[in-house]
Amino acid sequence: MTDWTPTSWRDKPAKQQPIYPDACDLEENVRELSALPPLVTSWEIESLREQLSEAAAGRRFLLQGGECAEGFADCESTAITNKLKILLQMSLVLTFGLKRKVIRVGRFAGQYAKPRSAELETRDGVAHPSYRGDLVNGAEFSAESRIPDPRRLLRGYERAALTLNFIRALVAGGFADLHHPEYWDLEFVHHSPRAKEYQQIVESIGDSLRFMETLAGAQIGEMSRVDFFTSHEGLHLLYEQAQTRRVPHREGWYDLGVHFPWIGMRTAEPDGAHAEFFRGIRNPIGIKVGPPMAPESLLELLDILDPDREPGRITLIHRFGNELIADRLPSLIDAVRSASRTVLWSCDPMHGNTEAVDNGLKTRRFENILSELEQAFDIHAEMGSYLGGVHLELTGDNVTECVGGARGLSEVDLTRAYRSRVDPRLNYEQALETAMLIARKMAKMNGRA
Repeated sequence: MTDWTPTSWRDKPAKQQPIYPDACDLEENVRELSALPPLVTSWEIESLREQLSEAAAGRRFLLQGGECAEGFADCESTAITNKLKILLQMSLVLTFGLKRKVIRVGRFAGQYAKPRSAELETRDGVAHPSYRGDLVNGAEFSAESRIPDPRRLLRGYERAALTLNFIRALVAGGFADLHHPEYWDLEFVHHSPRAKEYQQIVESIGDSLRFMETLAGAQIGEMSRVDFFTSHEGLHLLYEQAQTRRVPHREGWYDLGVHFPWIGMRTAEPDGAHAEFFRGIRNPIGIKVGPPMAPESLLELLDILDPDREPGRITLIHRFGNELIADRLPSLIDAVRSASRTVLWSCDPMHGNTEAVDNGLKTRRFENILSELEQAFDIHAEMGSYLGGVHLELTGDNVTECVGGARGLSEVDLTRAYRSRVDPRLNYEQALETAMLIARKMAKMNGRA
């Protein structure tokens, strides 16, 4: 594309971008970031694109999960280990239930910027700029903390590099080895009416693994080392621009700060700066779609972002909410199919089901999350489509932010361990329970249960 450069987005209207007090200081930090080594490689990106194309064809399943908004303080070994562990365990459950390979994509090592619905946050009559994630400003409610600081761009890069380095070391060192039962924490199943069913899944996985290794006469290496990819919302365009490079022996430009960036629902406009930036990078990209997205606008976006209709290029992540999905999703599926486009469909059952309770905290009801997921599977199946992925905000820690689940968390429990600074996340038990219920749903749809 001769009319595209990593900076051509600056000629378009750019939403959700912070306003820095010193433009020269900003440009100096962006230049420094542009000179730093890439965090990911083009061959990793191309490998992910190929796997996503297989998922779109029904041969794989995408598991994308992690923090709603990472904080720099999350760059800590226990927090990283816990998130990696739950994603690995969820992927094994899904592999068993779906009888397909699972693509593991974490919402971390870069998820430091968040869109906001208002420019200002007001508390007790005092207003300060909204917290836009650690990449931009501080969460502390003070005038000084909320000033956008361009040095945070470099700190975000450094934290992403440290996180990704530790994940790679863990995976290469055998942390993903699923032969070790001590990696599993299934205490929660005793609180569930489906406890026996869950235990049978785990035991069947172990039996299957031992059977395959008996036939092979040795341990299966692929079960101890896995591919793992990173993702984040490509919201802060200067940050993404700084890490976009050409690479030897390949055509085009790659955003080498992340494997799989996505465009959020607030910035998914055909004539906007985000569409302009994303159309020029070779990464596979996600697009969040929700109630405001009209079929015509979606097709216009697809024409801009995927003019050559490349397999694995586009993942559509729909987020409607439990009450709206049945009404809004079918028209988008029909439009994409009528345009003869192949995309990977993924369900985000989190964002459309957020609500505030009496004490002011935001939460999500586990029953609504599962309802949207179940409806999504059914709608795609009824329309001859394939739901090939799930997108979840989760943590490997024992937080109490979403109500419901096997332990029956209530609104009263929220204050016990509510740690998110932005949106509520599934805790370890709820996340694993979600994977098991997806596996059960797919097994039933495929006539295996």
